[in-house]
Amino acid sequence: MAGLDSLVNALKAAGEVTRLRLLALLAAGELSVKDLTEILDQSQPRVSRHLKLLAEAGLISRHAEGAWAYFGLSDDSERARLARHLVDLLDRDDPQVAEDILRLQRVREGQREQAAAYFAQVAGSWDLLRNLHVPEEAVEAAISELVGVRKLDLLLDLGTGTGRMLELLAGKYQRGVGIDSSREMIAVARAKLVAANIAHAHIRLGDITEIDAHAGPADLIIIHQVLHYFDDPGSMVQAARRALRPGGEMIIVDFAPHELEFLRTEHAHRRLGLSQAQMESWARLAGLEVTGFRDFPSENGPENLTVCLWTLKHPGDDSRRSETA
Repeated sequence: MAGLDSLVNALKAAGEVTRLRLLALLAAGELSVKDLTEILDQSQPRVSRHLKLLAEAGLISRHAEGAWAYFGLSDDSERARLARHLVDLLDRDDPQVAEDILRLQRVREGQREQAAAYFAQVAGSWDLLRNLHVPEEAVEAAISELVGVRKLDLLLDLGTGTGRMLELLAGKYQRGVGIDSSREMIAVARAKLVAANIAHAHIRLGDITEIDAHAGPADLIIIHQVLHYFDDPGSMVQAARRALRPGGEMIIVDFAPHELEFLRTEHAHRRLGLSQAQMESWARLAGLEVTGFRDFPSENGPENLTVCLWTLKHPGDDSRRSETA
């Protein structure tokens, strides 16, 4: 329980209109200062000052990534409960709150359109482009090793891109579903699966943050080099968790934290890598446990990017998953 002084400081920090609006926005997921200034229509110094007060009170957390910083509700469960309780007390029909939510939706839509334009441009050369920066053979070998001899009823590949994961693991699942929001990417993926004579995998056009009923429940979910395209990777992990069978696993592959701003400006990356601490926090909030971690330093090019592979486990019973030799 919080002491009197601590609680009073937290309430004082939250007790201002702009700071309450910030808490309401951050309750919907992590956002950058740039996003928040656009939504609130206030100057960057003013928004940063409000964020500083909320962070000092422990109500929000800050993650610096190169020239940008992302904010979200506090990772501390006690302070997070207080922040969410204050947000829950807000009237969603209040004109200012409703306008903020509408502006947030517009910002998110603009980000999706930017990413879609990028993927449409690079779809044909996507696998080659990815190999310029990633030790892909080692990562794919590790993924195959993790799946092992299991025969999965359903493999779900979120942000499937060119369908490479469905192709790689084709002998390990009864049914595979790849979901992507880029029409150009899924056209490439479908062509590749046909060429490889993989008839038990299917590609679907869809928003992977809003997975519908046909997607699960999955024995294994793969999110391969996808989360760095999202301002709020934690929300993506929580959305994926809803499509995971009790006892199922999630394999996440992404970059370790780095400072290569050109990936943000030229390649539509929103996050400059993901840290172990961030993944632990996102997994915990999603009701998952991080059960494995490996890293793969780059052997290609001067960028020295490191790729990380995390295994997340659903805590439920996994008796439905079969083992075959």
